[in-house]
Amino acid sequence: MQTTLGVDIGGSSVKAAVWFQGHCVRTGQSPFYANPTADQLRASIHVAVGSIGELDVSSVGLCAPGLFDGDRRVITFAVNLPALAGLSLDQLVPQALGLDGERPTTISNDATAAAYDIFKLRRLTGRLLVLSLGTGVGASVLDAGVPLLVEGDSPGHIGQIDVSIAGFEALGPDGGAGGLEGYIGVPALKRLYGPDVAATLEKFTGDEPAIQALIRALRICHAIYRPHHVYLCGGVGIRLRRLLPIIRERTGYRLTTLSHPNWTLDCGTDNYHAARGAAQLAAEAKDHPSAVLVG
Repeated sequence: MQTTLGVDIGGSSVKAAVWFQGHCVRTGQSPFYANPTADQLRASIHVAVGSIGELDVSSVGLCAPGLFDGDRRVITFAVNLPALAGLSLDQLVPQALGLDGERPTTISNDATAAAYDIFKLRRLTGRLLVLSLGTGVGASVLDAGVPLLVEGDSPGHIGQIDVSIAGFEALGPDGGAGGLEGYIGVPALKRLYGPDVAATLEKFTGDEPAIQALIRALRICHAIYRPHHVYLCGGVGIRLRRLLPIIRERTGYRLTTLSHPNWTLDCGTDNYHAARGAAQLAAEAKDHPSAVLVG
């Protein structure tokens, strides 16, 4: 069967999803890596897709972090994956899988792809804000499924906003003081609490600097974007469900009256939102070329 393949190049692993006739039929993931080379990235794509089984790939949806040059179709800068910079994104998946010939490729920001999957999965209306909390921190804002773009293919660089917490200094990987990613990105959590991030998050009470920084970022986002719905995704975000009542209450405390009074807060369900979203965007681009939103 001819399928659309979604590939999410994350800061610590590659995730893949297969889309067929309007449904995700399979998913796969590579082993974890840290600061991989270009060849290691290709090998990780091969492993993630290979774990799914034999495929007849008709088109590819690829999402990756960093600054995207739409004219050259390359990532120009990725602070957590420097090896991505300058690679031909159109060729990356076919090369990794040893596919003959080219495959139409739709390229999107990883946070945008995750948001698109959430939007479709939950059948949401209004404005959706998705924060992708993982190795890096990114965001996407969708209005009826259409991305709100401020710089490049993003609504701004939320991971780098200054959310300084008094008494707890943090330095983001870009060198910016007080950056959100310097508090709640995976490298920051490992540096403060040890290598087992999942176990660390299970012990969080909501008073940690990372959660305080997240709450401050959400309050800023309510003033800027006025979302109806907020979702936390990524490997860190999906593990904060237990803390949602605390995060919701503290975010909403004396929140600006510009915010929507009935806004909702929820978490993603798994690690594959971005891979599924990339696959869906590619499938829709193939069926309706004039409706391509990103890439």
